[in-house]
Amino acid sequence: MIPVAGFAGRVVAVFGLGKSGLSTVRALQAGGAKVVAWDDGEAKRKEATEAGIALEDLSACDWSDIAALVLSPGVPLTHPEPHWSVKCAKAAGVEIIGDVELFDRTIRASSTGARIVAITGTNGKSTTTALIGHMVKRCGADAQVGGNIGTPVLELDPPKPNTVYVVEVSSYQIDLAPGFAPNVAILLNITPDHIDRHGSIEGYAAVKARIFANQTAADTAVIGVDDDYSSDICTVVSAARVQRVVPISVGKTLGRGIYVLDGQLYDSTGTQTQKAGDFRDLRTLAGAHNWQNAAAAYAAGRALGFPREKILASFESFPGLAHRMEIVAERDGVRYVNDSKATNADATSKALATYRDIYWILGGKSKEGGIETLTELFPRIRHAYLIGAASDEFARTLEGKVGYTRSQTLDRAVESAANDAEAAEGDLRVVLLSPACASFDQYPNFEVRGDVFRDLVLKHLSERASA
Repeated sequence: MIPVAGFAGRVVAVFGLGKSGLSTVRALQAGGAKVVAWDDGEAKRKEATEAGIALEDLSACDWSDIAALVLSPGVPLTHPEPHWSVKCAKAAGVEIIGDVELFDRTIRASSTGARIVAITGTNGKSTTTALIGHMVKRCGADAQVGGNIGTPVLELDPPKPNTVYVVEVSSYQIDLAPGFAPNVAILLNITPDHIDRHGSIEGYAAVKARIFANQTAADTAVIGVDDDYSSDICTVVSAARVQRVVPISVGKTLGRGIYVLDGQLYDSTGTQTQKAGDFRDLRTLAGAHNWQNAAAAYAAGRALGFPREKILASFESFPGLAHRMEIVAERDGVRYVNDSKATNADATSKALATYRDIYWILGGKSKEGGIETLTELFPRIRHAYLIGAASDEFARTLEGKVGYTRSQTLDRAVESAANDAEAAEGDLRVVLLSPACASFDQYPNFEVRGDVFRDLVLKHLSERASA
């Protein structure tokens, strides 16, 4: 835990008692603050009480004594309408912040020299965060990984001189961190998302851009330039001439920056362009989307002063993230890939574009648009296995284009796909769970669905080996 600095002896309100809210209360108390905490949900209040946290209804308290409102990132700050606690705080002139802001202030006040790498973007945040954390550890520093990826930032270990905090931040968290000033700030990409919380795609992009707002000349901004919104942000940040800016791209040659062409990494941040590495054989970072993640991680590593050789070696040993194109097993020319996190067609397109000779398991609770946008990738698919509620809809899209089997359940799909792939010829056949659907018709979440897939694959391979 990181005891929060700056609020000793003062009253701080905390609204929202989920995982990050509970850790915020404990960290504030450890720093000497008096905390008044509340949540609209009765279950959350009960959980907080059982954890020994005293509650006070913030709608009825005296806000004149409160120094700050720490708001859960899941609670509306501006859109579609400010939460009632936000209105109370604004009426009393109380600053509204989140746990990332508390974390940033505390780390900077520590004077330990600990550094912060922050990663945001619509897609790829978690993989890039995990990859950078792995790289930092392999390069010999104390890696503390948290934020939106899982562990709340205030639950990480206190700073030491060689600590590098690698923090995934969502747009919600950035919105609540007005003074956030990471040493290395990374924006991967921007595509339409969270419009309900930011009013428009322009509003969403503007919040993402704030990750660079407080950086100084000693800091580095790493910005993907393969979408228009991020490219525009890169132009604006570069024109300000404050921090060092490193553009990154996959597919475009950059006169200045870091880019990937056909899996080859090029570094043009110095006086001349150098071929820096080769991503084509990185099994856990396959595909152009992962090459963008790796390019961003490489840029962060260089900004942190790590040797190029150690950075690239760490990529080779990166185990990957569960449920995100996770390689479960590979045997006799068949690779089994768990991409259960792909809950929409756009996410699934990344996996389909990465492999050929695919035995594709898909389906679940369909989202708007179905899989119509994936048609151009259908030639990569040997056969499809339909599960869940979307089976009829997806069968109509596949009809006449891709052979398919109505498996209905995941166990039947895995067994059929594995048998078909093992009987086929080819250097590499891929049994791919990339559902392009939510899981809620058959599983409580994508994690459970991916765990079941993994267990089924390993059971199949074990039975095959003992036969």
